[in-house]
Amino acid sequence: MHNLLSTDDVDAFPEFLKTAAAFKKNPYTEETLGRRKTLVLLFFNPSLRTRVSTQKAAYNLGMNVILLNVSQAWGIEFEDGTVMNLDTAEHVREAAAVISQYADLIGIRTFPGLKDRALDYQDRVLQQFARYTTVPIVNMESATVHPLQGLTDVFTIEAHKRIARPKVVLSWAPHPRALPQAVANSFLAAAGRMDYELVLTHPPGYALSEQFSRYATIEHDQQKAFAGADFIYAKNWSSYESYGEILSTDPKWMITAEKMQSTNKAKFMHCLPVRRNVVVEDAVLDSPASLVIEQAANRTVIAQTVLSKLLKSPTGCNN
Repeated sequence: MHNLLSTDDVDAFPEFLKTAAAFKKNPYTEETLGRRKTLVLLFFNPSLRTRVSTQKAAYNLGMNVILLNVSQAWGIEFEDGTVMNLDTAEHVREAAAVISQYADLIGIRTFPGLKDRALDYQDRVLQQFARYTTVPIVNMESATVHPLQGLTDVFTIEAHKRIARPKVVLSWAPHPRALPQAVANSFLAAAGRMDYELVLTHPPGYALSEQFSRYATIEHDQQKAFAGADFIYAKNWSSYESYGEILSTDPKWMITAEKMQSTNKAKFMHCLPVRRNVVVEDAVLDSPASLVIEQAANRTVIAQTVLSKLLKSPTGCNN
C-alpha cells in the first residue's frame, strides 16, 4: 500500500483487520517504527475525531506530527495552466513538493463544495496532492470518500457481530444542513467487501452514486429495511441527484427506540458528530446498543494500522 486514498487501497481486508485487532490489544507494539519520521496533517476543514485520533496513532508509533490548518496559510491553486492573478498565492505543484521535503507521510482532509457534482467527484484537492507529493498520502476525508471511517466501521462490526453473516443497514436520517456523501460512500465500499447482508435505505431523491450503492440492496421502506437487522448505521447525506440539496428533513426517518424494536437486537452506529433527537433519539444513542463511542475510539486503531502499513511499504517513506 503506497497511499490510502480510498478503501480500495487496502488489498487484504482479513490481514488488515487482524493487524488492527493486535494494535487495539497493545497500541505500543511498534512504538519505535516511526522514530525520526514526521507526519504532516493538512486540514482544509474542521476536524475533531480525525485530527486527534490520527495524531495519537502517529505518537503510538513514535512519529513526530506537524498540524497545519491550511485556511491560515496561503491560498492554494489546484488548476494546472491557470494564470494566478486572483486570490491564490501558491500552486499545489510547489506546495506538495515542499511539504514532501518536510514529511515522511502526509494526511489530507478536505470537504466538497456541494455545488458542482462533477467537480467534487474529481476529488481534485486529494488527487492533485497525490500527483505532486513524493511521499505517501493518507486521505483523512475527501470530497467523496472517508476511508479511515469506513475501515473503522467494518472493524467495529467485526468485533460485535454475533452471526457469520449479519444484516447491516445503512439508513439515511434527517439533518438541517446539507452534508457530504463521503462517509456513506466509504461505508458501503468497505462493508461491500465483507460477507454481510448489506441494505441501504433512504427517501426518494437520496440515491447515492451507483459506484457505491451497487454494494447494497436498496429498500426505500425503512421499516422493512430494519426488520431483523443486526446493525443499524445512521447517516445523513445531501442529494446526489439534485446535488447538494436538502430534499427532505422528514422526522419520520429519525432512528427511534421503537424502530430498533423491529431489529434483531441491533447495535446502533454513527460516525459522529450527531444531532440528538434529529438524527437519533436519546433513548437509542444512550442505550447499551450504541457503539458510537467505541467507533470513535477505533479511529485511532485504524489510523495506526494505516500508518504502520505505509511506514513499512517498500515504495513508501523516505529512509
